[in-house]
Amino acid sequence: MSDSPAARLQQLFEGRRLTPTQRRIAHSMVRRAADVPFLSSVELAELAGVSQPSVTRFAVALGFDGYPALRRHLREVAPVAVPAGDEDGYNEYQQAVQAEIENLRHLVGLLADPAPVEQAGRLLAASQPLPVLGLRAASSQARGFAYFAAKVHPDVRLLDEGGSMLVDRVDAAVRAGASALLCFALPRHPKEVVETLSYARSSGLTVVTVADSAFAPVARFSDLLIPAAVGTGLAFDTACAPMLLGRVLLEAMCDDLPDAQARLEDFDAGAAARGLFVE
Repeated sequence: MSDSPAARLQQLFEGRRLTPTQRRIAHSMVRRAADVPFLSSVELAELAGVSQPSVTRFAVALGFDGYPALRRHLREVAPVAVPAGDEDGYNEYQQAVQAEIENLRHLVGLLADPAPVEQAGRLLAASQPLPVLGLRAASSQARGFAYFAAKVHPDVRLLDEGGSMLVDRVDAAVRAGASALLCFALPRHPKEVVETLSYARSSGLTVVTVADSAFAPVARFSDLLIPAAVGTGLAFDTACAPMLLGRVLLEAMCDDLPDAQARLEDFDAGAAARGLFVE
């Protein structure tokens, strides 16, 4: 298990029954794990978009006398670090890259236990067809996964556009024999994704989700959620860790598709015959 600040926070929250507001605070803390030990309760409330008393109640729910006690605990269990923005004179672009490196380190720690990814690979390989959902910010993650998955999986169905036909396409996949759905869910989380996952589960699909946090709004509608944090240091979030996790899931799925290698070889032979790529 990684010993990163984000990993330590995840361990602090594991097994807790948190309210939606408290999950929002926890999510914000994980996203800014390196900064949290230095934030006041007012600053954390502003970061999470909640009231200051909500932060206090959150700390009490975790078993502390109040927020100061929680912050002292975080400083004791975490190595003393310089708050983001003052790291060795890095500029804002370098800080964003450093934050993504930290997200990848956290993912390394998460993958020390391969069981969830292996389970996801089995579920995805067994589902024919395999619907892959990702809207708005997550659409590129879903499209990238679907592009490569189609080379080894016999029937991948990309769901990257919302609207009234989205549920129809879920229904069509279920009628065709789908048993699982893969969802990429990134901030800001569209209401339509939550509604679609709820519908998919009610239709009998097992939902496997890649999300930015174990406390994301899609968590309660997912049978298996594997978190991969996004970077928040730039005007728009960066998603290196979710993209890499998607490739890891592809690898796990290939391991459970007996003809995956043969399909790849057939594609390569066809591509060479067509002169598809410039060598």
